[in-house]
Amino acid sequence: DLMYTFFSPEREGWLLKQGGSWKSWKRRWFVLNDRCLYYFQHTAENVPKGIIPLENVRVRPLEDKDGKNFAFEIYSEMADIVKGCKTDSSGTVVQGNHHHYRMSASTKEDRDTWIQCIQDSIEDNPFSKIIADKKAAIRQRSTQRFPDNNFHKAQHWADISH
Repeated sequence: DLMYTFFSPEREGWLLKQGGSWKSWKRRWFVLNDRCLYYFQHTAENVPKGIIPLENVRVRPLEDKDGKNFAFEIYSEMADIVKGCKTDSSGTVVQGNHHHYRMSASTKEDRDTWIQCIQDSIEDNPFSKIIADKKAAIRQRSTQRFPDNNFHKAQHWADISH
């Protein structure tokens, strides 16, 4: 039930969000819960304007620029587009086409808290943890086998092991 999702969120508050096609910044009410970031035009709404699933994404702070302070972005290292959806002007749900989602908080403390909460939510996803653990194990094995990272030795090892 969506109402329960918004009733007891992990975090909620006002942020500025940069548009996808138009790079203007709009004030949106954000709600973080159940590994999703929902945003609304107003606090009284119960249907989100957009949803950003926190799957296969990372979050990082951005340098202050163009008059936007305390900004951060949600981005993907694996895909060109970050998954998401939004409601267009006619009320139809459409897939988002963001390469990243950029938000701006009103203070550094607020930004850092949002980043930490989003990070915690991302890390809470068992699937992303499995992928991260597998990548770390592969890196660990390759550095144990080839401590000097010599590609030719690795290639030779790969050739003789098959």
